[in-house]
Amino acid sequence: MRHADSIIIAADTIGVLEGRILGKPLDAPHARKMLAEMSGTCHSVITGFTVVDSATGRAVSRTVETKVYFRKLNKSEIDRYVRTGEPLDKAGAYAIQGLGALLVEKIEGDYSNVIGLPLCELAVVLKRFGVTLPV
Repeated sequence: MRHADSIIIAADTIGVLEGRILGKPLDAPHARKMLAEMSGTCHSVITGFTVVDSATGRAVSRTVETKVYFRKLNKSEIDRYVRTGEPLDKAGAYAIQGLGALLVEKIEGDYSNVIGLPLCELAVVLKRFGVTLPV
């Protein structure tokens, strides 16, 4: 086995708006459409992750959901943001850790989850596997 005696972490993040999954936009027009749909609304960011101990096969999976509220955006703001290129490779067409923070009015939940990995919940699970963390 390539990773014998390893702790392996796998994760993926999606956005959900009104029951629809918000993946990465296909192109700039698709990013504009997604951002316009999220303007003035709340969507969920959900990350699923699994931690596996390759030596024992033990695995623990978790999901974390964060509510993200966008302020009302006008067409010009959306166009300017899309022109930066930042939203083109991001689920939900924005990066809260970048310029996309200017679109967000507030969040309810774990900020690091919106970035793509819920660090606090991951730390709790890693400790259950005996991983020593700095804090």
